[in-house]
Amino acid sequence: MDQTAAARPGVPVGIVARLWRYPVKSMAAEALTSGRVSWTGLAGDRKWAFVRPASSHHGFPWLTIRDNPAMSGYVPTLLDPGRPDKSAVQVRAPGGRTYSLADPGLADELGAGARVMRLDRGTFDAMPVSLITTDTVSALCELAEVPGNEVRFRPNLVITPTAGAPYAEDEWVGCSLRIGETIVRIDRRDTRCIVVNVDPGTGRPDAALLKVIGRHRGACAGVYGTTVRPGLVQVGDLVRIAA
Repeated sequence: MDQTAAARPGVPVGIVARLWRYPVKSMAAEALTSGRVSWTGLAGDRKWAFVRPASSHHGFPWLTIRDNPAMSGYVPTLLDPGRPDKSAVQVRAPGGRTYSLADPGLADELGAGARVMRLDRGTFDAMPVSLITTDTVSALCELAEVPGNEVRFRPNLVITPTAGAPYAEDEWVGCSLRIGETIVRIDRRDTRCIVVNVDPGTGRPDAALLKVIGRHRGACAGVYGTTVRPGLVQVGDLVRIAA
């Protein structure tokens, strides 16, 4: 790729504004101040999912926000990323009750005969690390006239770009980023689906945002990456082009 001045090694391109982990696929985000990025992504990210009894042996289809938008109101907390058992995750339901992930009452509340499953490599839609910039979120949500909640996009890292303009992350595709101790290669833009239409604050879907992303950005917003060097990432870390 042709490297612009902003995409040359060593050049700072942003600062980590927020870190988000999703211990249970399609449930609410868990805010972090720091997290370790491994070969399979942010530690503890999307390691659990609910599946239906009719799912095949490899666990598809997952129960997702597409099927049950109310899932975005269930707030998981990962007590220990290193523990592989269900009791390492607690979930606060919209009604206020807190469940262990192992509690069958949680599956009953989600309905559809759901059962919980763990995958050690995580249950990602494409690649293990997702990034988006604050300016991209603001621009798209303003165009769609919806609240500018970045969790609609379900990113792991939210970056405040030095460019001060939306869609800066598109220029990082093909580059590797040094973020704290880790290096992440940015492989491609993130193609969006109907999940962005669910307001994480209310759990209610609308039809505006995905149409805007399709019309103005070819259905893409944010980027996907893979780990080149594992390490610790913290809010406030400088983001630089590594290669």
